[in-house]
Amino acid sequence: MTREGSPFKGTATVALKEAADHMTSARMHLIMLLVLLTAIGAVYGAIGRITETTGQNPFLFLKLLTVAREPLPSFAAFLGFLLPLVAIALGFDAVNGEYARRTMSRLLAQPIYRDAVLFGKFLGGLLVIGIALLTLWLLMTGLGILFLGLPPSGGDIVRGIAYLVTTLAYAGVWLALAIAFSTVIRSPATSALAALSVWLVLTVFWGMIAPLIAGVIVPLDPFDPMTVISQFEMQQAIARVSPQTLYGEVTTMLLDPSARSVGPLFFDQVEGAIVGAPLPTIQSLLVVWPQVAALVAGMILLFTIAYVVFQRQEVRA
Repeated sequence: MTREGSPFKGTATVALKEAADHMTSARMHLIMLLVLLTAIGAVYGAIGRITETTGQNPFLFLKLLTVAREPLPSFAAFLGFLLPLVAIALGFDAVNGEYARRTMSRLLAQPIYRDAVLFGKFLGGLLVIGIALLTLWLLMTGLGILFLGLPPSGGDIVRGIAYLVTTLAYAGVWLALAIAFSTVIRSPATSALAALSVWLVLTVFWGMIAPLIAGVIVPLDPFDPMTVISQFEMQQAIARVSPQTLYGEVTTMLLDPSARSVGPLFFDQVEGAIVGAPLPTIQSLLVVWPQVAALVAGMILLFTIAYVVFQRQEVRA
């Protein structure tokens, strides 16, 4: 049976409705309050550390995101840990919640296709996360100007925008994962637990699992020193299955202009380089382009799984 019209007709309406529901929900208010308080604490601690230890620096504002003051971690570390929880909270009941409330058949009775429903729910959650990230970025910039007395430089702004886009893609991976579980599993509580379990494994335990797997695949040979490098490269490849690892590598390159590689530095990479000299922004982007592409690809793959499953589901009144 041939469909008439665009399958994405009504996507914007669904997305705006989902975003409005998220923005007015008590669940979202509590989560964003937690993120806001921790972010302010991290930035305030970083400002105190910067004013004590840092003099002239052309990328002073970037240090607001990376400098930490005990016992608080840095702003970037907070986002890397808490942002998946925000994305999971927005998407774990996106589809099965409609079934639980018995509103899915009523929703699909409108003159829209299933494509628009799922795309709208995903874009609505991503819009809310984007607004939250932009708000946090502007708040951080305002605090930096207020306490440091300096405006951000052009390099700070370019790297900051690239970091925001990457952070949005990182959040999109977890949002797509939560929606995929919401599509496959009919119980909202079970889908939330499944998404949190994957987040816990990939964020907390994957760094311990990757060396074990690499040691099995590429065992060390005491008579061949090259196996050490081979095993390390295999460990890096396995570790990059986790979005947390990819996001950490991108954060390191974009927010630390002096960084020149996401892995070990070899002599040919630093030959002729001035110690401590910042890497041009375009060069930093080229170094982490594979990681950014992997995050986007993971987001598309997970959303495609949810899309295929949702298209094949039977909906009854």
